[in-house]
Amino acid sequence: MKKNHKAICINHTLFKGVVVFFLILIWGCKKETQNETPNPPVPFQGFYQPEHFPSSEQPFDVSKINEKSFALGKRLFYDPILSRDSTISCGSCHIQASAFTQHGHDVSHGIDDLLGRRNALPIQNLMWQKNFLWDGGILNLELVAINAITSPVEMDESLLNIVEKLKRSKVYPQMFKEAFGNEEITSTKMLVALGYFMALFISDKSKYDEVKRGKAQFTEQEQRGYNLFKQHCETCHKEPLFTDQSFRNNGVQHFFTIDKGRYEISLISGDEGKFKVPSLRNIEFTAPFMHDGRFPSLMDVLNHYSDGIQNYTNLDPLLINKIPLNSQEKQDIISFLKTLSDFTFIRDKRFSEF
Repeated sequence: MKKNHKAICINHTLFKGVVVFFLILIWGCKKETQNETPNPPVPFQGFYQPEHFPSSEQPFDVSKINEKSFALGKRLFYDPILSRDSTISCGSCHIQASAFTQHGHDVSHGIDDLLGRRNALPIQNLMWQKNFLWDGGILNLELVAINAITSPVEMDESLLNIVEKLKRSKVYPQMFKEAFGNEEITSTKMLVALGYFMALFISDKSKYDEVKRGKAQFTEQEQRGYNLFKQHCETCHKEPLFTDQSFRNNGVQHFFTIDKGRYEISLISGDEGKFKVPSLRNIEFTAPFMHDGRFPSLMDVLNHYSDGIQNYTNLDPLLINKIPLNSQEKQDIISFLKTLSDFTFIRDKRFSEF
């Protein structure tokens, strides 16, 4: 009995020692945490002009973008309430990790899983665009969202219905008040708020940009690719936006009865099969390629330009003789194109849904 009593006393002492040890450990961690300087909140960053970019093309008042108006635009961008049955949001077809394109789909997938005609273009550097969409049918940033919202195969909703849904919401009246000064909800304010959000989608932190700022250097292969790019591609994909914003027929097989391209806006016969030259920024993330998403890889695109161009009557004159590139030269160009990848942009928490 005495032995057992002694064992119990020893175990009790040991237990108290363990408890004291953990209390000291917890107190020390708490004290260390209390002594740490808390990270100050990151101030809101509005619109800025990258030093190596041209002047903005959009007559859009970016001076009114503040934290509240940006937050409203962001919520609207990711809210499926903008679609007829609340299943599709802007973010459904414009996914941040894919530079705000619809990764894995050749053309847009909309409401009721209906298919559009065209590949979703990336959303980036919109303030430097003269017009929008593959056919250039929209000229102003604040009107861009109308195309998807009202399309019967995308979001299939009307602006009037959306306004009524927003008015019935528990959160939007207050958010509109904070963003615009009063609770009045209009389609104009909604579209402007979406514009405020998308106007800050500025991609200017790729390796290419760092090279231009004198803070990085291309590898030998990237430099070879850059030299080839300037020789064969830069006329259409003009630096630093990597598009000249023109409309061109690049010799892909067209089905004009399905999609006539720029002609549907201009009604000029010579514009059949012409589509806007897309930016090559973040192209590593935006497969598949072309207006109808027909090419799954960058090598497929370069193979088209070297061997697959169709000689239509309105083929762009620059492509009549195709672009002579061997296998190594194609690899070099792809190596350069990957320097246009802006990982900061696709990981920026300001633009993330969650």
